Amino acid sequence: MARLTADFWVSAYLSRLRLADIPAFVVKKGDATAGAILIKLNTLDGQATAFQREFNLMEDRREWQVLTQGDERDVDATLTKQRSFDADVWIIEVEDRHGRTLLDEVGLSD
Repeated sequence: MARLTADFWVSAYLSRLRLADIPAFVVKKGDATAGAILIKLNTLDGQATAFQREFNLMEDRREWQVLTQGDERDVDATLTKQRSFDADVWIIEVEDRHGRTLLDEVGLSD
């Protein structure tokens, strides 16, 4: 099965968020082909959650998992640390008071 490039996936994700009127922007552009993608959900109340994709061996698929959550400054510190050892990583910030990321939707969760 062919995999989507990171650049293509990010573009499609940002389009879906835009259609749902959920503001989002690229904080760090990573490798266009195969960079890892981290999603930061900023709920605009000083709190945030960062998500990363992990491979689930039991179900033979990739799924979104919480990398860290809590005070936005702490989440930002974790993302800065990730950037320091992975120059190819993408970081997308989603701003939604209701906590919507759309990561559980078909095509984004697979």
